Amino acid sequence: MKVRVPAGVEDGQRIRVKGRGAAGAGGGPAGDLYVIVHVSPHRIFGRRGNDLTVRVPVTFAEATLGAEVKVPTLEDPVTVRIPPGTPSGKVLRVRGRGVDAGRARRGDLMVTIEVQVPVDLSDGQRSAVEALAEKFAADPRAALYDGAAQAGAAEKRSSGGGA
Repeated sequence: MKVRVPAGVEDGQRIRVKGRGAAGAGGGPAGDLYVIVHVSPHRIFGRRGNDLTVRVPVTFAEATLGAEVKVPTLEDPVTVRIPPGTPSGKVLRVRGRGVDAGRARRGDLMVTIEVQVPVDLSDGQRSAVEALAEKFAADPRAALYDGAAQAGAAEKRSSGGGA
């Protein structure tokens, strides 16, 4: 039997096929058939409701300086602007590029940026990264330690604390 699956159907959704179920008792009309849909995962896209998700790798330079990168969609790729200073894990929204669910609002494409860190560096690349590290000598974890020290001092004060 062929069943029409509507656009935008979600995993676990039931589709009712009227009059195609078991015959009714005592010669009554046939009941309805319910088909439970199981959507296979996609190798590139994830899904949350009508929104699609995709993880896009970018280089350290692209994340630091900003860039325009091509991102796949269900149709044609789109160009997404990566703002300068974009951290790994930042989510960018591309409106209207998610699942087309028929009458419902079309979803968005949620692009998660993943800054790629090189593993095997040549001697020249290693020297360049070391020179860059010297230019950025500030400790990115300084606020973490300052916050922990302040929290510890507050804890001592609230518990009447001394040694």
